[in-house]
Amino acid sequence: MSERALTRVHSIRERVDETLKAHRNEIVALLTRIEGKGKGILQHHQIVAEFEAIPEETRTTLAGGAFAEVLRSTQEAIVVPPWIALALRPRPGVWEYIRVNVQALVVEELRVAEYLHFKEELVDGGSNGNFVLELDFEPFNASFPRPTLSKYIGNGVEFLNRHLSAKLFHDKESLHPLLAFLKVHCHEGKNMMLK
Repeated sequence: MSERALTRVHSIRERVDETLKAHRNEIVALLTRIEGKGKGILQHHQIVAEFEAIPEETRTTLAGGAFAEVLRSTQEAIVVPPWIALALRPRPGVWEYIRVNVQALVVEELRVAEYLHFKEELVDGGSNGNFVLELDFEPFNASFPRPTLSKYIGNGVEFLNRHLSAKLFHDKESLHPLLAFLKVHCHEGKNMMLK
């Protein structure tokens, strides 16, 4: 019987680092173009447009590597020179955040709070340790159903319809308010829904 070895999956930061080492000049050219846009937020289509604006041979070199995967999954880029922070969505329901120093070619992974703080620097500049207002809306979501299958991510209406119809038909008491609702609606003395 052959032995099976487990291999570690590299983080997005490690994959970008490896690609930077392999294709330094090509990636620096692209990142410099993005940084040249100045301080601001770039959406996915703007990043793709910058990628398509680089020379064909550079695009071909980068197209098969990890950096092309990063560009495909990038939803937005925050540019605060010399840094570019990327919000990546490699698959539904999964977000990763990295930032790249274009001058020093340093790649860092960011937590959500760090990414949002970096994004706030666009408006505030450096906050110098001032207090930041944080709101916790979790208590409002306590009884709200959450999708557990990835096929429902992005299909919220379908998920809620299935959840509510299942609840409606499994709990017979929940039919009474619906029946009363349907009986009440009338137009010019005629019931519109039920008689």
